[in-house]
Amino acid sequence: MKNSCSDEGEILFQLNEIYKQMSPKFERCTGISQSRLELLHKLFEVDEISQTALQKEVNIDSAAVTRHLKQLELKEMVTRRKKPDDNRFTFVKLTEEGREKIAAFRKEKEEFIGKVLKDFSEQEQTQLSTMLHRIQSNIEEIQY
Repeated sequence: MKNSCSDEGEILFQLNEIYKQMSPKFERCTGISQSRLELLHKLFEVDEISQTALQKEVNIDSAAVTRHLKQLELKEMVTRRKKPDDNRFTFVKLTEEGREKIAAFRKEKEEFIGKVLKDFSEQEQTQLSTMLHRIQSNIEEIQY
């Protein structure tokens, strides 16, 4: 790809390729997708939350959040209930089994991160994080 891209274009290409390679490996390593794990982490922080508020917290589209929650509900990791006086609102809560599994997922995630950042010094990790935050901030500022 180097011959058809500018150096700047190559950076974006590499970031995209890293994401495409990392996502399935992360899921195979941890047994859960990054999106579902993020949902579970947010639920771990609260007793109960509306599905709408959860969707905004994790910044995943509402249809995807619904699909993820249905799968997690089938695995008995979360429960959902309608608001008694207004069926338009759904509340989500981690089950005890879900809370227990979070610890195992966190351990697997930490091991995966260790493999990804193997041989990077703390200083290099800090620099990389700073640069990625700058890229993320720049992307957020783009108006389309």
